[in-house]
Amino acid sequence: MTDRTRSAAARAAFGLMAGIIALGAAERAAHAADPIRIGEINSYSALPAFTEPYRKGWQLALDEVNAAGGVLGRPLEVVSRDDAGKPADAINAANELVTREDVALVAGTFFSHVGLAVADYAARRDVFFLAAEPLTDAMVWSKGNDVTFRLRPSNHMQAAMLAEEAAKLPAKRWATIAPNYEYGQSAVAVFKELLSARRPDIEWVGEQWPPQGKIDAGPVAQAIAATNPDAILNVTFGPDLVKLVREGTTRGLFKDRAVVSFLTGEPEYLDPLGAEAPEGWIVTGYPWYDIDTPAHKAFLDAYQARWNDHPRLGSIVGYVTIKSIAAIIAKAGATDTAALVQAARGIGLETPFGPITYRAADHQSTLGAFVGRTAVIDGRGRMVDAVYRDGADYLPDEATAGALRPAR
Repeated sequence: MTDRTRSAAARAAFGLMAGIIALGAAERAAHAADPIRIGEINSYSALPAFTEPYRKGWQLALDEVNAAGGVLGRPLEVVSRDDAGKPADAINAANELVTREDVALVAGTFFSHVGLAVADYAARRDVFFLAAEPLTDAMVWSKGNDVTFRLRPSNHMQAAMLAEEAAKLPAKRWATIAPNYEYGQSAVAVFKELLSARRPDIEWVGEQWPPQGKIDAGPVAQAIAATNPDAILNVTFGPDLVKLVREGTTRGLFKDRAVVSFLTGEPEYLDPLGAEAPEGWIVTGYPWYDIDTPAHKAFLDAYQARWNDHPRLGSIVGYVTIKSIAAIIAKAGATDTAALVQAARGIGLETPFGPITYRAADHQSTLGAFVGRTAVIDGRGRMVDAVYRDGADYLPDEATAGALRPAR
């Protein structure tokens, strides 16, 4: 081979190598611009009062994250599915998202039994799962697993907040009304435990367990009245709450009785009652109209500009869910499950309610809740005298909480 031939061959080889390198760089650049896909599942058709504002919340957060350049130089994309409030549908949706849609993680769910089903699926498939709404304590304690984290303040946290106020009441005879599924059962059990610990003189005189979404409010109110309680714990929500309030008011159930109620101060459930809203109930909720912190004002302005509507508690949950995911992926620097789990443990971020942390020991976030009383103002149900309670103050310490989880 002559020197000229060798030189031409070298140039050709160099050109081929340069082409391969350029092609590889182009492919890497194209891949870097591919969206990070997030699988999202919720009970949109089963409980639109909460889940539609929740969807608007996560859409707003998604817009903000992507407008700021996405995460790891890639946009986020949400692939959403409706579980219809059914565990089997939720598992099918999760499987489709993981196996066909190539999502990096799964988030969402509303009902506690649905969330637990998805958490079990996530553990079996080694998929990161951020449970947005399910409130049962089992989610992060007795049935907690390595890949599941939870955003909302749990039954234990909200029960502790409410028991703190309930213990100040003179009432000794208590009755309970709660939907007969995981959430209602868990909420009643932990409230009873925490209030009885504060007030050993409490007597539990009656309970009613209507099926979720199918309450026959008249007989329920009559049965509770027959036990002659001084106070009532209510855990019903949505249309069941509306029916219970109307029947209970008509029958005088709430007259001269204290009522402590999970979730009733949330606009999703208080707004539909209008002038029929009960007055003086001790509740957890979201008084969006009375929160004047800079972080909440920024969220409120952005939400109203985007949707021409006021937010509900679901809006906050959806918004913080996506903001949490973006922060976790950014910290992880990758989207594989092991990296996401490691990044999520102990991560902190800012929210419209203030800073929160996802605790390393039990994967529970420290997002709190507002506690106040119900009132009717200008013909509308409102939450008054509300005070934000930091979730961190109503959780057992991390060592204690970690011991509540299954042994690894």
